[in-house]
Amino acid sequence: MFKFIRDGGVRCKTSKYWKNIKCNRSVTTKSEVVASADVVVIGGGIAGCNTLYQLTKRGVNAVLLERSKLTSGTTWHTAGLVWSLRPCDLEVRLLRDSRNVYNNLANEVEDYAGWINNGGMFISRSKVRTQEYMRLHTLGNAMGISSQILDPNDAQKIVPILDPSVFQMALYVSEDGTIDPAMACSALIKVATQNGAKVYEDCPVIDIHYTHNLLGNKEVTGVHTDKGFIKTKCVVNCGGAWGPRVARFAGIPSLPLVPFKHSYVVCDAIPEIRGCPNIRDHDVNLYLKMQGETVSIGGYEGNPHMLDQVPNNLQFHLYELDWDVFGVHMTSATTLCPKLGKIGIKSTVCGPESFTPDHKPLLGEDPNVFGLYHNCGYNSAGMMFSAGCGIQMAEWVISGRPQYNMFTFDIRRFTPGQISRAHWCRESSHEAYVRNYSIVFPHDERLAGRDSSHDALHQELVDDGAVMQTRAGWERPGFFMPGEKIRVQQYDWGGTHDYPRNVDQRYEEVLKGDYSFGFSEHHNLIGKEALSCRNAAALFNMSYYGKFYLTGPDAERTANLAFTADLSKDYERVVYSLLLNEKGGVEADVTVSILDGGSGQLHEPIFKGRGYYVVTSGFNANHTLAHLRRIIQIHKLRATITDVSKQLCILSLQGPDSQRILQRYTDSGLSNDAFPVHTHRSIQFSKSPCSAEYKAYTCRALRVGWSGELGWELHIPSSHAIQIYKALRNVKGLQNAGWRALTSLSAEKGYHLWNADLRTDDNPIEANLGFTCRKDGEYIGNEQVTKAKNNGVTKKYTYFTLDDKVALFGQEAVFRNGVPVGYLRRGEYAYYLDKSIGIAYVTNKGSEVTENYLTDGNYEIEVLGKRYKAKLHLRSPFDPTGQRILGKYGEQGMDENIYEPHAGQNERAGGSE
Repeated sequence: MFKFIRDGGVRCKTSKYWKNIKCNRSVTTKSEVVASADVVVIGGGIAGCNTLYQLTKRGVNAVLLERSKLTSGTTWHTAGLVWSLRPCDLEVRLLRDSRNVYNNLANEVEDYAGWINNGGMFISRSKVRTQEYMRLHTLGNAMGISSQILDPNDAQKIVPILDPSVFQMALYVSEDGTIDPAMACSALIKVATQNGAKVYEDCPVIDIHYTHNLLGNKEVTGVHTDKGFIKTKCVVNCGGAWGPRVARFAGIPSLPLVPFKHSYVVCDAIPEIRGCPNIRDHDVNLYLKMQGETVSIGGYEGNPHMLDQVPNNLQFHLYELDWDVFGVHMTSATTLCPKLGKIGIKSTVCGPESFTPDHKPLLGEDPNVFGLYHNCGYNSAGMMFSAGCGIQMAEWVISGRPQYNMFTFDIRRFTPGQISRAHWCRESSHEAYVRNYSIVFPHDERLAGRDSSHDALHQELVDDGAVMQTRAGWERPGFFMPGEKIRVQQYDWGGTHDYPRNVDQRYEEVLKGDYSFGFSEHHNLIGKEALSCRNAAALFNMSYYGKFYLTGPDAERTANLAFTADLSKDYERVVYSLLLNEKGGVEADVTVSILDGGSGQLHEPIFKGRGYYVVTSGFNANHTLAHLRRIIQIHKLRATITDVSKQLCILSLQGPDSQRILQRYTDSGLSNDAFPVHTHRSIQFSKSPCSAEYKAYTCRALRVGWSGELGWELHIPSSHAIQIYKALRNVKGLQNAGWRALTSLSAEKGYHLWNADLRTDDNPIEANLGFTCRKDGEYIGNEQVTKAKNNGVTKKYTYFTLDDKVALFGQEAVFRNGVPVGYLRRGEYAYYLDKSIGIAYVTNKGSEVTENYLTDGNYEIEVLGKRYKAKLHLRSPFDPTGQRILGKYGEQGMDENIYEPHAGQNERAGGSE
């Protein structure tokens, strides 16, 4: 059933697990499976046990199926380290919840001793790593996680075997610890069965049944096992490294998950380390687990062993350790702790672990099968995350959405195009494994998995100096280096696995300019782009945006449910709207163009009745699409969503000179009277509208922008996007600009950025977006919005500016009168204001946050351990009355209406359309 290797320590380890499992046979059911259940959990590892525990605590009739024995997959051999600080507020919350669950098990299960609170210590060997730890320390201050900054000598007092000459500082957290996987799973299952759960071991799943409903969507109907059939509408895939197999049972061809061999070794006893904290030495990819008088040494090497798949019959299995791969960790460990080089190795552990392309778990409902949820792919961090994630999974299953903003863990963050490419998944997962302990710089970019999607303008932009970013598989210009051609090369696997290093490493060299927690080496280049938009005109390629048509007999009903804004307006209106969940959290912010049929072109589809053209950010387009489809599914609406993201490009022309420039190429009126703000129409674009060689390209123009300036978005069929781009790029006074400049401009203006300062755990009233919510209507989340309006809110969206020239990125702590009241969700440099600007939600210890409370305080923002005076703004200090988007630039001696249309054009009627 399981493999013993020639190692007494591992024989002891497996024997202990076997003993624990045999002691808990009473909690498992040996008869045939039940006929039905509310939820069926597949997989008896730590993720499945935590999910079952949380579901049954909430009264759910749940069943757990394990093909072999509980913990027999990858859980049994895990190191079980639990930390507190991560460079992400969501993960800090989840880790806090996990520690609480493991702590509280002692109150629910007699003689439970699985949680050991021995603390944790991060070791820094470099200045920039120290800066990263200071950011973690700052975020911890804001979130109530206490940590201590120690010099090497003080760190050695806590861990005597450390060599203080090797490192520069340490960050110590007393709340960290270690969890015993067998004891934890045993306790979780015991409580779950007491609450009514059924647990079936040696019960492999044969198939997951689903049906197609009247709308053609897949719905789970049951689970077929070798012990019978369970009727259910909900399945949670907690299969771990076997998760992709479970998904295939439900007709999902693949999950973005790759198994790796991950290893650690257990040393002989060292009496002086008893009670010492666990250690992470990120600079050398090393961790040390302290348990009793024993040290376990592990890490993340640059040339790991990847597995094609893990066989079904693999239980309690270990591989032989490859010392050629693992040896680097022994060298690092003996450098940090010289005594480790003088003691023996008691045992080795090398087992399978699952890793994902972005080093985040796969959670949530599958967008292709309603009722199929995933909870797997924990990247060797299942023990520390799964307890917190189990709480969110239970909320997800019961209420439809989790309590926290789980987008970075949500399976819907990946597009079908990404998931369908096995090579993308493998190389991206390899990079994620290798860079697990790398410094997390705010503007770093991945090298693996690139070019999985790009728009028709991609090559033109690269030729014009674009330095690309990747979001949701799409390539988009981050900023421009005119005169350069910085191409993203194919992933070279870091020169490992028989791949030679790329000869052209210019892209990697450019990225190094952002390897800082200060201002980027590209700060001035990006500033030039931003100021060209403020003072003249800039051209942004926004083609990676998600673009959908919502049509059909029930399109209007769908829109009224999904969108918070009033969409009863006239055709040709463009409306900014939110999509909320039942908890009132913001699932997306979009622009909706109201349509009335068209000529049959891509930008003018033919349909009956009222239709809608929905545009959303590209990195969450799949998430938005899945949310809309879920609404259609739940309410059984006859509506169709057509994704035209790849068929349409978007060029956004923004700035004081944008009207003058665009007017050269169209005979359509562009003044406030002819083409008001927040309207759209089809226009003809030509290099010479009045010449004999007139050749026009049609596109949809939207008078909107994300920069806060006068401007238009041109939504162009991809077939002639290049021609329009070539016509515009050579215009004098018009500069190409990238997303780094655009996000700066949007923050300066006060526009929201979804998943940063606007998330699924934010209510529109908290976010100062109450104006987007219509007073009358039954849109989803309306009750929670009304409640927030009437009762007030306990956090509020605010802006901060600093007079000091200090870089802000987000996650910096905000202090009011010396007390932490939040942290920055987003930080940018406002080039026009010439100040750093931060956006945060200010709290009041659970009490209502009022305008007086906000304005009465004295504020500071902590950056890298130092506090700076900050000025609070209830609204963005840039153009607070919105005159510039109307084209009113009085301070610059110009105005939108000074540009004359072409001769003979009826401007007020909208030109010659």
